[in-house]
Amino acid sequence: MVDLAYMLVSIVVVLGIMIVVHEFGHFAAAKLFGVRVETFSVGFGKRLIGFKRGDTDYRISLLPLGGYVKMTGENPMETRTGDPAEFMAHPRWQRFVIAIAGPAMNILLAIALLTGVYMVHYEHPIYSDQPAVIGYVDKDSVAAKSGILPGDRIVRVEDVQNPTWEDVDLKVLLSPNQPLNIALMRNGQVIDKTIVPEAVGQQRIGDIGVLPDQPNVVTELTPGYPASKAGLKVGDNIVAVDGNKVRSPTEVSNYLKTTGAKEVVITALRDGQEHQFRITPMAVEESNQKFYRIGYASRPTHVDKLPFMQAVSRSVEQNKKYSFLIIELVQKMVERKVSVKQMEGPIGIARATGAAAQQKGWTPLLQLMAAISLNLGIFNLFPIPILDGGLILLLAIEGIMRRDISQKIKERIYQAAFVCLILFAGMVIYNDVMKVVTQ
Repeated sequence: MVDLAYMLVSIVVVLGIMIVVHEFGHFAAAKLFGVRVETFSVGFGKRLIGFKRGDTDYRISLLPLGGYVKMTGENPMETRTGDPAEFMAHPRWQRFVIAIAGPAMNILLAIALLTGVYMVHYEHPIYSDQPAVIGYVDKDSVAAKSGILPGDRIVRVEDVQNPTWEDVDLKVLLSPNQPLNIALMRNGQVIDKTIVPEAVGQQRIGDIGVLPDQPNVVTELTPGYPASKAGLKVGDNIVAVDGNKVRSPTEVSNYLKTTGAKEVVITALRDGQEHQFRITPMAVEESNQKFYRIGYASRPTHVDKLPFMQAVSRSVEQNKKYSFLIIELVQKMVERKVSVKQMEGPIGIARATGAAAQQKGWTPLLQLMAAISLNLGIFNLFPIPILDGGLILLLAIEGIMRRDISQKIKERIYQAAFVCLILFAGMVIYNDVMKVVTQ
């Protein structure tokens, strides 16, 4: 359970940093070209606190759902006065730079944050950057029905050759109820298959029912549960239950469903030596269902610490990959191939930042901040009027036409876009609330 205080404090700090960085990009570019900046606001609506320096009112406003930089004469519905400090009085290329500077700062921040994480302490699941070898297949899953077996290696998913597990997971996640072409390596032969991931969970993300092949190492023991009482220790690698080989905690859990409260023999490797433990599972109630648990978790991780240049290179590559994934996600939403429930609103972001803030160390929160900053930068580049990308699109059209679009047409475009954005924001927030209510 995420602590409410962590949620509130973390979301205010994280979004505050994102907004300030974004708006500073617009502000700095405007100042560089001599455009008068009247307001630099974190938040919308009524001014709460602030100060004025020169021509600019620096303020924090009532609604903490964004921010803005107000430049003289930037509103297309305002009448131009001929003041050389007006936004519209400057050449189109300068207005383009001012418009793109905000998203560019968010993308640069994402690269900088991930670079820092990769240099200091990048902890990730041990399998995520490894070849996609399958360790477990759920018997009722899409994968099982398609004939996929434990030990198969996914050597291609769509157009990605020799994918890591991270590549596979992302492709599957973004393909609910859609055909996905994969190639498997089995006993030296390549087998082509087309599978259709099932839409699961509140976000309706894709799932095929497989788990990576990884060591079933005990990373956490629940005090008072049978595993710790029997002598299992953190670091033990569970390889069998009652003589049956297991490769994941899910296989152990599924086996315990069949044995119930009956004693089982757990075989584990410790310092290269096999040890056996006789354990009687404990019955527990979860979501009004009875399960049998022995009380351990297996989430083996690996920590990377890269030199500066390697960290920068990796950060750029990761941000490039996720940028294309964001575009792919939006494209599939427009095509109605994925649910808009995959998008997180302010409540979802608050829960995510709160959970990251409660984890050990700073790197989980910094990684999440990088992801949010990248999303904000890319989203603002979409060619939607009112957003920075919309302004860039209009400037490009005017450049091709070699004249300004009429004031009346611009007014209608911005009014329609404003209504659409309000409706979109309402839908995202509604989905956010429903996720909380129905969980």
